[in-house]
Amino acid sequence: MRKALRWLLALAVFIGTLSTAGAATAAQPSQPGPTDIKDRLLAIPGMSLVQEKPYPGYRYFVLDYTQPVDHRHPDRGTFQQRITVLHKDTSRPTVFYTSGYNVSTNPSRSEPARIVDGNQVSLEYRFFTPSRPEPADWSKLDIWQAASDQHRVFEALKPVYSANWLATGGSKGGMTATYYKRFYPHDMNGVVAYVAPNDVVNKEDSAYDRFFAKVGTQECRDRLNAVQREALVRRGPLEKKYAQYAADHGYTFATTGSLDKAYEAVVLDYVWGFWQYSLLKDCDSVPADAPHATDQAIWDSVDTISGFVAYTDQGLEQYTPYYYQAGTQLGAPTIRFPRIEHKLIRYGYQPPRTFVPRSIPMRFHPGAMRDVDTWVRHHARHMLFVYGQNDPWGSERFRLGAGARDAYVFTAPGMNHGANVAGLVPEQNALATARILEWAGVAPAAVEADPSVAKPLARYDAKLDVRDVEREPALRP
Repeated sequence: MRKALRWLLALAVFIGTLSTAGAATAAQPSQPGPTDIKDRLLAIPGMSLVQEKPYPGYRYFVLDYTQPVDHRHPDRGTFQQRITVLHKDTSRPTVFYTSGYNVSTNPSRSEPARIVDGNQVSLEYRFFTPSRPEPADWSKLDIWQAASDQHRVFEALKPVYSANWLATGGSKGGMTATYYKRFYPHDMNGVVAYVAPNDVVNKEDSAYDRFFAKVGTQECRDRLNAVQREALVRRGPLEKKYAQYAADHGYTFATTGSLDKAYEAVVLDYVWGFWQYSLLKDCDSVPADAPHATDQAIWDSVDTISGFVAYTDQGLEQYTPYYYQAGTQLGAPTIRFPRIEHKLIRYGYQPPRTFVPRSIPMRFHPGAMRDVDTWVRHHARHMLFVYGQNDPWGSERFRLGAGARDAYVFTAPGMNHGANVAGLVPEQNALATARILEWAGVAPAAVEADPSVAKPLARYDAKLDVRDVEREPALRP
């Protein structure tokens, strides 16, 4: 009996020794991972370096990241999606930016990134080149697939940038940030969406007509309307000029179908384009007496504001993904021209289908925007929408319902499609800045005690912080 007990005791000591040894082995530190930020980024599976560019106070990387063409079926092919990283410090918050179009490969900083003094990850929207699968299955270009692109990038980078994240973007980028929050509501700690259109019912666009009836001053509206009308009255001579312009530059019109349709599309964009990109003071640059202006003066004004290259094949090619989405999910505005005789307008505002090659099939899905709008009204959390008073795209905007919490919609007086937090009235500017700092987890104690003292944590940088409102044709947000 004693021998059996001694044997059991010895066995217990032996097992205990093994357990202790195992625990000691498990507690031993593993091989250290890379510490340099470039090495840490490139250690992420699917991440590859395109270029590193120097910028004072930052590291800036242009990268490619392997994404599935179809997030529902990730085994059915991949593509390389372009991203950039403006790296400040892994301990700082990170702002996830997208324009909804191509990504710039030059260092820049969004307003929220300056406010929180953080890192910025910028993503090129899928199907904008070079981030386009080959061959391109256009049915995989939708807002859920794009939101899933962002989700995968976030999941890949979150172990590196572990502090709070904010999503942001302007115009189509503001829409993109909103859709991302809708489909992946727990990824971001906050969203700052600038001048984001919200076309809930695609066939009901009277809000735009009401906007153009009262925007600015009567004098400015009269000037713009007169130039637009005169460009249609002089269609014959100005289209001859357009034909010569196209021949000189090698422009063609296969997508729209004719030079005539492209010409009218440019002219009908004129008033919209002015208010999208210009300010009331810029009315002085519009010909004051259009009926007596020269053909060249009318041409120059329309070309400066709308751009005669916009609806050529060459001008449209870069934006095929946008027009595809406008014609399948996002919707597109249609406005009336009450001050122009019907006989002068042959086509009116043309639908997105006109601007997409016929080889690409399209079918509109009316439920997509209703779904997002309903979600924002009832479930928005930690979201800020900023609009410009004189921006036509703000005519149909996101609005908050009773279910929204810690969410805001502000309008910058007198501002256009470049509206931002800095352009808000002082009280709203301070409140918006304070909320952004709080969402990012970097609000100073003084701001927590008194939001009215909130201001950006980083100094203004003339090169890094210049917001380039993309001079796109008017009917692209």
